[in-house]
Amino acid sequence: MSDWKPKRFWKTALAGPCEGGFTVLLDERPVRTPAKAPLTMPTIAMAEAVAREWDAQKELVDPRTMPVTRGANAAIDKVRTQRAEVVSLLSEYGDSDLLCYRAAGPEGLIQRQAEGWDPMLDWAAETLNARLFVGEGVMHVTQKPDALQRLEAQVAAFDDFALAAVHDLISISGSLILALAITKDAISVEKAWLLSRIDEHWQIEQWGEDEEATLAEAVKRDAFFDAARFYRLATA
Repeated sequence: MSDWKPKRFWKTALAGPCEGGFTVLLDERPVRTPAKAPLTMPTIAMAEAVAREWDAQKELVDPRTMPVTRGANAAIDKVRTQRAEVVSLLSEYGDSDLLCYRAAGPEGLIQRQAEGWDPMLDWAAETLNARLFVGEGVMHVTQKPDALQRLEAQVAAFDDFALAAVHDLISISGSLILALAITKDAISVEKAWLLSRIDEHWQIEQWGEDEEATLAEAVKRDAFFDAARFYRLATA
């Protein structure tokens, strides 16, 4: 893998309006995506966040420190160019949602899952008119087609930038329901994250913490919170 990183060549990074939305200028040169498309964003709040990320770069540009820029690039270069596939992929999580697959034991874990996950499934039934059923173990739980269609309609309603954020919220948590609840302010990002980690945190309580797993969880948590922030910026 190459360690090459582009060098900073600009003095100022400024957000401002452009045709179709907002962009960032590096010394009056508009930023482009990796695929060379104009980095045109839907809100000034997002453009200002991107400008701050570019302005914070030192001698070398480190994309790992630029989550909003990465999200905007993904929305334009990936989601926009294969939107139907992304909507289909994310909608399929409704048929395999984390919240629907319960432990057969021990009793403490069963109770913790029920207390955390049942209210979210009730929320989906009441607010989205999409009741999902639960089962034990990993065997597929059959869901009603009309419920899955309603969930797919929710996913399809997001614009490209919001959908880029929702993609990460769903893929990291394993739950379409938790992701939708975040976007509708039905649950905090912190609580959604904790609900998505019930099984893993139970195992830690029983067997102790593994350093490698802890580091991996920290990376996922940061990405999850970055995705939630990107959604807010996309809809500000």
